[in-house]
Amino acid sequence: MSTIHWTQNNTPQSARWHSENAIPRPRRTVIADDRMKANDAYRQACEGTALLWQGDFHNARQLLQAMGRRVDRKPPRYSNSPSENFHLHRRSSSHRARVLGKLLVLLNDDYTPALRRAPDVRQACLDAYGPPEEPTAVSLRELLGVIGAHQWRLKGIDVPALGARIHPHYGVFAPVRDEYVDLVAHTPLPPAIRHSLATSTAFDLGTGTGVLAAVLAHRGINRVVATDISPRALTCAKENVYRLALTDRIEVWGPGLFPEGRADLVVCNPPWLPARPTGPIEQGVYDPDSTMLHSFLAGLSAHLRPGGEGWLILSDLAEHLGLRTRQHLLDAIQAAQLHVVNKIDTKPRHPRAKDAADPLHTARSAETTSLWRLAPAP
Repeated sequence: MSTIHWTQNNTPQSARWHSENAIPRPRRTVIADDRMKANDAYRQACEGTALLWQGDFHNARQLLQAMGRRVDRKPPRYSNSPSENFHLHRRSSSHRARVLGKLLVLLNDDYTPALRRAPDVRQACLDAYGPPEEPTAVSLRELLGVIGAHQWRLKGIDVPALGARIHPHYGVFAPVRDEYVDLVAHTPLPPAIRHSLATSTAFDLGTGTGVLAAVLAHRGINRVVATDISPRALTCAKENVYRLALTDRIEVWGPGLFPEGRADLVVCNPPWLPARPTGPIEQGVYDPDSTMLHSFLAGLSAHLRPGGEGWLILSDLAEHLGLRTRQHLLDAIQAAQLHVVNKIDTKPRHPRAKDAADPLHTARSAETTSLWRLAPAP
């Protein structure tokens, strides 16, 4: 357990340090309050000093925004190289997170913030962190993320393909891009399933919120096994399956990738970019060395029934960013002794694809999301 230390009224103080992104505890922590100027806060944060806020909660949020504006005054110099721009953008985002993460708040042993006009965040923190143990210091930026995630969990996200809402948990990738969900909802099922829906089985690998497993069950597949390596995702998927009254059709299994046995259809929507995640949310976006992608391809044939198919849902954004080539993917499919039955494409509909101010706009505007229908090579 990491502990931060500071001095207040000439008395040494300490508290447990928590960071979802596994950021090391700050080496130096000082008290800050409503008298702190944004320039001073920004300078100290850049120097590595953490600011433990003891003023008004809303003033702390305003200070965080002011610090963010100062970070953004010096954007990186982007080039004509997509891959270089991607790494510059990630480095810039990491620097921004590091500086803004230096503004801290103290949560009491029941998760109440020790600040004036602070909202009640006890349930949000309980959902994200588990039962409280002792006073804990967290970055205000992380706490605001916890609060936002709690609202999503309460309200849910509308999924037109289901005619229902999916409720994401903190640290679980939310299905905010519906084009990949629609691909699974509308691609014709393999003949092996269409001819025997009553006995059909499908696997949904890396289920996250359970949204694709629910879509498969909604299409009439008799039994769906949804897997994930993340305990948070497994809990989230189980709750969504229960909310949708699909517990008799969907089994949530894990932690792991492939369950035991074989299926008529194996669906996998791995993270789309081969890079290292820096936190729990990014695990749904970044797949170091395309590990999950290769694991899916390598194990697919051994988990398919005769006539079965594997559905790989993958964006080509990594190709436009120069992080992976199309030939690399085709070679991996061939190495797994698979062949492509068909490929169904769709264009992204999310706002960032049209945001010309985005440094990765060129790649995002060219992106295509595809469902690759795969089967064992004849």
